[in-house]
Amino acid sequence: MPIKLVTTAAELRSHSARLLMQKQGASQGLVPTMGALHEGHAQLARTAVEQNDVVVASIFVNPLQFGDAVDLDRYPRTLDADLALLEAEGVDLAFAPSVDEVYPGGEPLVRVTAGPLGEKWEGASRPGHFDGALTVVAKLLHYGIPGAGLPPSGAFASSGVAGLPAYRAYFGQKDAQQLALVRRMVADLNFPVDIVGVPTVRSADGLALSSRNRFLSDEQREAALVLSRALRLLEDRANAHEPLDLGSAQDLVASQPLVDLDYFEVVDPGTLEPLAENCRETPFRGEGLAIIAAKVGPVRLIDNVPLSS
Repeated sequence: MPIKLVTTAAELRSHSARLLMQKQGASQGLVPTMGALHEGHAQLARTAVEQNDVVVASIFVNPLQFGDAVDLDRYPRTLDADLALLEAEGVDLAFAPSVDEVYPGGEPLVRVTAGPLGEKWEGASRPGHFDGALTVVAKLLHYGIPGAGLPPSGAFASSGVAGLPAYRAYFGQKDAQQLALVRRMVADLNFPVDIVGVPTVRSADGLALSSRNRFLSDEQREAALVLSRALRLLEDRANAHEPLDLGSAQDLVASQPLVDLDYFEVVDPGTLEPLAENCRETPFRGEGLAIIAAKVGPVRLIDNVPLSS
C-alpha cells in the first residue's frame, strides 16, 4: 500500500485511527526522524513494521536542537527520497509537519529540561541541544498516541492504556545519550509508550551511518574509521574478560591527525557516569557503554558500542 503523507496532527490522528480500524490492529509504532534518511533509519522502520500493525514515521527538522543557524540551514532536506525509503519498508504514514504546526505562535515558552544527564558528553559540547530534542520528542510522542477517535474495544486490551492499542517508539542506539534521555523522560513523566532501542547500523567499513557522513571527503572518511576501530578494540577486550586499557584505545584515536577527539569513555548505560575501575587495570566485569565523539574536518561524529562480560 502506498505511504500516506500527512502534515498536521489532526490528519495524523484521523488517518492512524482509520488504519487501526481497517487492519483491526492492536499496536502502533512511531519512528521519529529529522529526515535525510539512510539504512540506519530503514532498520528502525523495518523493526517497527515487524512489531506493529500500523507504523508512523515523522520527518521534522527541529530548530530547537540546533545551536548554530548555519548548521540548521544546511541540514539536508530530502523528502521525496525519505518517503520512498519509508514506503519500501512498509511504513503506513509519514508525518511531515511544518515548524508552525509543531510550534504554533513561535518557540515554546515551556520546554522539557534534560537535567544533569543532558549536561555531560554531547550536552557539554552542544548546550541546550537535549532540551530541544526532548521537547520535540515529547510532542511527537503525544502526536503519535494511537487510538484517537477509536471506540473502546477488547481488541486493544494488550495496551498499557486501557482501551487503546499498544504503543512503541523506535530510536537508534547510535545516539546513545539521546536514547537514555528519552527513556528517562518517558519513565519520569509516565508517557504511555514503550521505547525500543535499535542497534547501530554500520557501513561495510565499520563507520556508523549518519546523515552527516555525506559532508566527509574521501580522506576524512578514511580517517574517521579510527573511531569504530577503537570501539571494537574495547569490545574485543571486554569479550575476552581483559582490562579495557582505555588509554591505549584513546592513543589509537590520537594517532590519526585528521581526527580531533572530544571524549572517549566507558560509562554506565543508564546514568552515563564513567566506569573508571573497569577501564584500566582490572578485568572488565558487568555492563558498560563505550562512547566516543570527535570532529573530523568540519563534521562532528559520535559512536558507541555496548560492552558486557
